[in-house]
Amino acid sequence: MEELCRVGAAAPLRGDVEEPKQGSVLFLGGNEVKSSAVVKYSSAPPQAAFARLQEKTDLKLPPANWLRESAKLGPAGTTILGNNKKSKPFSSFGMAYDFIDSVGNDVDVVSDSENIKKLLKIPYSKSHVSMAVHRIGRTLLLDELDIQELFMRSSQTGDWTWLKEFYQRLIDQKWQRKKKSKEHWYQKAILSKFLYYSINGDGAAQPVPSTSKQHQEGPVSGESDEAGRSSWPAPFEMPSSLSEDPGASNQGLKNDFVRNILWTFEDIHMLVGSNMPIFGGGRYPAVSLRLRDNNKPINVLTGIDYWLDNLICNVPELVMCFHVNGIVQKYEMIKTEDIPNLENSNFSTKVIKDIAQNILSFLKSNCTKEGHTYWLFKASGSDIVKLYDLTTLCEETEDKYQNPFTMPVAILLYKVACNMMLKKNQNKKHYGTIRTLLLNCLKLLDNGRHPQIIASANYMLSELFQLDEPKKEDSTDFPINGNSDESYSEEEEEMPDSDENGSYSNSSDPPDDNKAVAIIKSVGELSVPEKYKSVHRIRPSCAFPVCHGTEERCRLVLNYVLEGLKSVDSSVKKEGDLPAADPSTPIPLKYEDESTSGGPECLEKQMALFLDKMGSFQKGKHCSQSGMIPGSWQYKMKLQLILKSSKAYYVLSDAAMILQKYGRALRYIKLALQCHDTYCCLCASMLPEVLVFLCQCLTLCGDIQLMLAQNANNRAAYLEEYNYQTKEDQEILHSLHRESRCQVFAWATDLSTDLECQLSVSCKCYEAAYEILLFSNLKNQNPEQHIQVLKRMGNIRNEIGVFYMNQAAAVQTERLGNKNVSTTEQQLWKKSFSCFEEGIQNFESIDDATNAALLLCNTGRLMRICAQAHCATEGDFKREFSPEEALYYNKAVDYYLKALRSLGKRDVHPAVWDSVNWELSTTYFTMATLQQDYAPLSRKAQEQIEKEVSEAMKKSLKYCDVDTVSARQPLCQYRAATIHHRLASMYHSCLRNQVGDEHLRKQHRVLADLHYSKAVRLFQLLKDAPCEFLRVQLERVAFAEFQMASQNSSAGKLKTLFGALDIMVKAKGAFQLIRKELVAESEQKSKDKSSAENVSPNDSPTGLNKEEVLKLLSIFESRMSFLLLQSIKLLTSTKKKIGGINEEEVVLKTNKQVYSLLLRATANKSMTLLERIEVILNLLEQLAQNNEASHGGIQ
Repeated sequence: MEELCRVGAAAPLRGDVEEPKQGSVLFLGGNEVKSSAVVKYSSAPPQAAFARLQEKTDLKLPPANWLRESAKLGPAGTTILGNNKKSKPFSSFGMAYDFIDSVGNDVDVVSDSENIKKLLKIPYSKSHVSMAVHRIGRTLLLDELDIQELFMRSSQTGDWTWLKEFYQRLIDQKWQRKKKSKEHWYQKAILSKFLYYSINGDGAAQPVPSTSKQHQEGPVSGESDEAGRSSWPAPFEMPSSLSEDPGASNQGLKNDFVRNILWTFEDIHMLVGSNMPIFGGGRYPAVSLRLRDNNKPINVLTGIDYWLDNLICNVPELVMCFHVNGIVQKYEMIKTEDIPNLENSNFSTKVIKDIAQNILSFLKSNCTKEGHTYWLFKASGSDIVKLYDLTTLCEETEDKYQNPFTMPVAILLYKVACNMMLKKNQNKKHYGTIRTLLLNCLKLLDNGRHPQIIASANYMLSELFQLDEPKKEDSTDFPINGNSDESYSEEEEEMPDSDENGSYSNSSDPPDDNKAVAIIKSVGELSVPEKYKSVHRIRPSCAFPVCHGTEERCRLVLNYVLEGLKSVDSSVKKEGDLPAADPSTPIPLKYEDESTSGGPECLEKQMALFLDKMGSFQKGKHCSQSGMIPGSWQYKMKLQLILKSSKAYYVLSDAAMILQKYGRALRYIKLALQCHDTYCCLCASMLPEVLVFLCQCLTLCGDIQLMLAQNANNRAAYLEEYNYQTKEDQEILHSLHRESRCQVFAWATDLSTDLECQLSVSCKCYEAAYEILLFSNLKNQNPEQHIQVLKRMGNIRNEIGVFYMNQAAAVQTERLGNKNVSTTEQQLWKKSFSCFEEGIQNFESIDDATNAALLLCNTGRLMRICAQAHCATEGDFKREFSPEEALYYNKAVDYYLKALRSLGKRDVHPAVWDSVNWELSTTYFTMATLQQDYAPLSRKAQEQIEKEVSEAMKKSLKYCDVDTVSARQPLCQYRAATIHHRLASMYHSCLRNQVGDEHLRKQHRVLADLHYSKAVRLFQLLKDAPCEFLRVQLERVAFAEFQMASQNSSAGKLKTLFGALDIMVKAKGAFQLIRKELVAESEQKSKDKSSAENVSPNDSPTGLNKEEVLKLLSIFESRMSFLLLQSIKLLTSTKKKIGGINEEEVVLKTNKQVYSLLLRATANKSMTLLERIEVILNLLEQLAQNNEASHGGIQ
């Protein structure tokens, strides 16, 4: 027989296509029965036309071609004559393996056509029926279970003794083997010769050697008892035969039918194997040829036999040759649809249909447990049909492998699951079915005998769980209860139907039937339409389990992975050479303390070793400590299982990271990387996707180490999470340690208590990921991954740079009296600067302008810290703004300007833009302030310093945005007001100290006045700076006094005096704010005293500096007193010269009155601050009214 196409789609037809049009409907007898047959595979040669034999041809004489190969018969010689060949016990499995797509879903029954015919003839026949039934999904596999053959084997080998004892105890106590009669062999011999004659075509009998008598009387075509028995496999003592090759076709699992046909009979879909000879000739393209003894009329059984054979093979005509004692008499042609109406052979096709539906319903309702072997048995001459569960009976014996169906069933479950897995992406609804198939397969297998299938099945189970799917889809991907016919129960409890619907109950049967699963009490019931139609559906319990979260899903995956690893490890023979390790003993997770860690230098060495090892992986170096042979199934399977566990641990780590369980996240990523380490040790060449996954692991590890560094307060809790280990994790580690030491990534996954070390480890993780992308040329294929790694590298370098910068600032603060900058500070500056520089390069390489600007901004801040470190800390009288300070401040300015250029415009990132502008403004302001306060007069002229200060202040103003509404706007307004105040003070000071050059003096006077007025306007906008506002106003008064001193005319002096008094009146707003705050503070204190609750000395609603207020108030009182006195003197001496006598007298009178009140108030030392403020406000109110009244009188 030609070799069959193996698992997958239906094999292409070989030889001529024998079927008529697919899906044809035959109308048979008076009753319409739907039947269609599609030939899925045929190994028959082109159809030969049959030769009509001449009358009187003696079939007892062999033809010349008897039992010889013939071109017409095809290469197999006797293939076409195999119509009576004994059905092999595993024939349905051979077909199922070849048409795996059909099993479990579309097909109801897979079987030899002889078994189908035997079942459908049960109500008409007294002969015994013995069949093995197996369920795979919704498909039933039927095989002949030859009890006689089995028990002959049992007597010789000791196998099946349990079944023999059971059979003898319950069914046939006096069992003995029945021998076949001479008549049987005689009939087989003349049939064989008749078929050879029909093909030969010459009709001439040729003389044959004298041994031909043996052919006539003995078995034909190798059909001896021994040959028949040899088709039964031994129980599987040698696991290698199937574990090494699950698709092996030995052990009787070969599909050796001439044809495999998909037969649809009514609503029943069957995959049938047939060996019936089909010839050409006659009125139709195909006929079946039969030999009949003319003395024996055709009975119902023969008629059903012929009819079903023709239906199954879609043959429209039957040719019968009649003989008497081997001498040919005549031929007769009969249409297939006429067969049920032949004389002495009448039968109803509708009844046959009912029998088929009843038997299928009976079997489907009772053969519910997948993987179990059921035995359908009817004793010879009995009307009772019984169904036994042989698996349950076998389990009562010592060895379940006494059942030789165990392995073929397990293999088939595995193959069907494999086939569905190939299509899993198209049909996630089948995941539940695949899982059930695999779990039932695993129940049948023994780890010691079939480690490969167990490992593979566990790996497939782990593959069903999508680790990378979004969490929200957990409960929506799979139907919880599918009502499809393929949903069946693996743990189905029997639910007997009610009696009126055909009882399967055996409650009324004799006690010796209590082992039967179900019983048909009379074969006559099978002819009753829908007698055994099941009223209940099998419960759909193969739904895919709903995982309530990532951790549960990953834990299921790891559980299957562990079972797979155990199977692989147990099959590796060199286990005895390994150092003993107890999987129940925890493998310590290294905990690193800062006292023992080697610091960044040690980390560099470990990193170099890691990259060197990664390079060796790329070159194809690998080593396994357990002695697994590269290329073996153990080697391939362990690689897949290890990679799956690594992915599961990665997902667990990522989930823990989201939950902020950083200790747990580090433990899981450590396990993921240990898995990856072992994978690297075993794998000859790293696949690109595996390297990308390694980059993801290292990136996540870097993230975790960074978060641990940023959350140092919870270190104890993280340590506890990190050191916890489940038994499952320990056992997986034990399996990993069989192959490698798992220390390649130890540098990345140790939990350190040192902040600097954690940041360095995080950085090295990102660098390692980047290096892998570089040397494996994966950068361009994975641009997103590349960008993410570079972003993280930039970020961690910023973090480390800030860490070193803060350390430098702390050292600087502690330095106190020591004037010189320490070497430690300089080292920290260098480290910080280097980190910022590398980070900027990372961000610029991926065009991330915003982050590059932030790092440039931080570099500017570092420069300012360097500048601060160079300022002299000795007595302020010696302090001067040093060149080093100027250098570093200018460098800071350069970095801030670069940051602005990097951003380009505010729209890119307004918050960062505003922040950089503010820092730049602050730098210019600090420079200007230091130059103003600690003028470097020993190196520069006063004029140059003033010019530089002025320029710096103006630049500070340029980058100080007072108009944009934001949280920073009040700060900007305060800064701008302060700058104007300082500039005004500087020009005021220049004016005081400058002699000569009247033009310059006038310019300074105008600038001072301009900046004072701008400062006042800005301070007035602020509601929390009354003291600053008051100080500016007092300086303006002093500026007016200075101007008045240089004036000669009384009118000019009076004008300046009134201008100064007007400035003082405008300070009223500041005093009102101060009063408001003092009143609020007073009310709070009295409230606290009355409630007597937790009075805190610092419990003040304001941040008012009372000392400053007192100081400014005293100055204000003295300047007001001075101005009033001067105005009184001037007004008195010049009152005759000024027009508008009335107004002048009013002003004089008011000023005298205010002056008098002011003198009394200042003389009274017992007045409180609030009272003094009230007096000043009252006096200013009077002056304000006076000013309004005299506005036109004194110009």
